[in-house]
Amino acid sequence: MNIERDVLKKLLDWKGKSDRSPLILQGARQTGKTWAMKTFGARNFSHVAYFNFDKNDELQQVFEGTKEVERLLGQLSVFTQSPIKPQETLIIFDEIQECNKALNSLKYFNEDAPEYAIIAAGSLLGVSLSKGDSFPVGKVEFMQIHPLTFREFLAADSPDLFDFVEKINATQEIPLIIFNRLTESFHRYQVTGGMPKAVSDFLDNTGMEKVEENLQNILNAYTLDFSKHADTKDIHKIAAIWNSVPSQLSRENRKFLYKLVKPGARAREYEDALLWLEHAGLVHRIFSNTKPNLPLMAYDDLSAFKIYLSDIGLLRRLSKLSPDIILNSSPLFIEFKGAMTENVVLQSLITQFEVTPRYWSSEGKAEVDFLIQHNTEIIPIEVKSAHSISGKSLHFYNEKYAPKLRIRYSFNNLKKDGNLLNIPVFLADWTGGMING
Repeated sequence: MNIERDVLKKLLDWKGKSDRSPLILQGARQTGKTWAMKTFGARNFSHVAYFNFDKNDELQQVFEGTKEVERLLGQLSVFTQSPIKPQETLIIFDEIQECNKALNSLKYFNEDAPEYAIIAAGSLLGVSLSKGDSFPVGKVEFMQIHPLTFREFLAADSPDLFDFVEKINATQEIPLIIFNRLTESFHRYQVTGGMPKAVSDFLDNTGMEKVEENLQNILNAYTLDFSKHADTKDIHKIAAIWNSVPSQLSRENRKFLYKLVKPGARAREYEDALLWLEHAGLVHRIFSNTKPNLPLMAYDDLSAFKIYLSDIGLLRRLSKLSPDIILNSSPLFIEFKGAMTENVVLQSLITQFEVTPRYWSSEGKAEVDFLIQHNTEIIPIEVKSAHSISGKSLHFYNEKYAPKLRIRYSFNNLKKDGNLLNIPVFLADWTGGMING
């Protein structure tokens, strides 16, 4: 099934900029970077010159021999057997982390040949860039590609529901028949997650066995990346942290504990491993906030944080949860259901707001799941995984700080009550529009 991605619109905006620089597309393995680059090129350029540094070692020799852009373009034209023309050709450097000199060459394309459109990407490019080798500082632009959002999933799964949701506002209650259909579609999204291949197989009705196989193959590829691309001293630590995520999230307050990774483990022993997972785009680290003031990051407690996976489908598969448990629910699933709901909400918030969310707690009295920084406001967020909305934390925060707006995600209908906005979890992707509207 052909699934439209929002990143294509962002790439079109990049193409139209008068001061366009080479673009680096970042994102975890299997999130659709190569598809996005090739599809964008085919739709918006006369030619696409695609180069993959992981599949062809000879490419690296081209960049070993010269830094002159004209000579590079001449040799690349011969390599691709098609002309590379300004404004007409999209040049794609895939898996560019395999060739530092190619990464460095983006500086010279920016300075000496800005008329050429270049996009670079790589599965572990974030890890490579974190080392600072040959990086063209100030000469490139960045764009992040995430797993498919529920919004993108819904547009493919149920176009009529998508069209309905696009037109609603924060004060409009959703008719029950539509609410139930949206809930069902959202549960299907929780099963597949946002990995494009798994979503495509699911929507094409190839069977759940194929979806499970695809998700497991991605998890296996991630594990292989640990052993192939991480420092030897960190490989087992990365794997240990990765495999501990389900048990970390099963706890009531979800705060990351090193002792769940390994008894007696210390932060300084595992920090590099945790950073590797972050730079690879596989996990999100959410810090505790000591005071909800602007800017949020200035009040981080760096010793207290939570770890969530980058994709809800991968979290389900890593946790060995059967799809039937998500689709049909179970009384044994109630506790971990809360963790999965938080994870999917976080994925949504990260795609909409520039500042990574934080969480807030007050000496054991209350804990707010997320804080988001939006313009000049700090908005507290509570996540509920069912219809029950009991809980004192958001009320406690309101009494203490009196925010202009509070948000509660639950499986209840849209409702605005004073400064409290209840948003159905399946509408999390539309949060930005609701609070701006």
